Amino acid sequence: MTHSPRAVAELLERHGLAPSRALGQNFVVDANTVRRIARLAGVGPGDGVVEIGAGLGSLTLALAETGADVTAIEIDRYLLPVLREVVEGHGVRVVAGDARELEWDDVLAGHDRWALVANLPYNVATPLVLDLLDDVPRIERMLVMVQREVGERLAAAAGTSAYGIPSVKVSYWATARVVGRVSAEVFLPRPKVESALVEIVRRPTPATAAPPARLFALVQTAFGQRRKMLRRSLAGLVEPEAFGAADIDPAARPESLGVEAWGRLALASPRPA
Repeated sequence: MTHSPRAVAELLERHGLAPSRALGQNFVVDANTVRRIARLAGVGPGDGVVEIGAGLGSLTLALAETGADVTAIEIDRYLLPVLREVVEGHGVRVVAGDARELEWDDVLAGHDRWALVANLPYNVATPLVLDLLDDVPRIERMLVMVQREVGERLAAAAGTSAYGIPSVKVSYWATARVVGRVSAEVFLPRPKVESALVEIVRRPTPATAAPPARLFALVQTAFGQRRKMLRRSLAGLVEPEAFGAADIDPAARPESLGVEAWGRLALASPRPA
């Protein structure tokens, strides 16, 4: 059973709570939406699923319905008693803490492979996804609901207007695609933006053999001056002959290079950044 709008309103009123603007809380109040997310995640009995920002447990209950082994993480100490009340008896483990500061080896001790399924707060979605890709390899799949523009940047291909540093970083570790849209009407309170569902699947190995520190130093520098040609934005970091060795036009701009091209450039110019 999942929450209705009335049930969410009653839970908040009974506990004297209101959504926290500082924590970016927008609770899903539509059963069809959370069941759709659980279905798109493709999880089921025996799967380890971690949810970040479980809130009042709307999505948590839908994930538990699949038979998956669900761990729900929540930072808000005022919501934690409510979340525990809601998921009690559904086999869900609740972990209190900030997802960006957790000891993930401890949290994920129960399974070797995990899926992340979450409605992520808009203000932390991008750094959180990128941190997990960098540091938590046991999370092999993600289905995250984020602000539509954020989702488009995470999944953007080279040469598109949304393509930038997050797109390259996701591409290094994983493949990503937008698999759905979510109307603002299914949230309480209603946000001013539309949301997107983004599927991220970790690659067996990174997209390029280039050292990530070197690659992302070049990416960060180039996109910091994205209107400049690469030979200008990367002057001092990349020798002129490295562009030819990497088969890259030095007059190109950063948004035209896919992750494999960035990898070639990093390998052709191994000077520490």
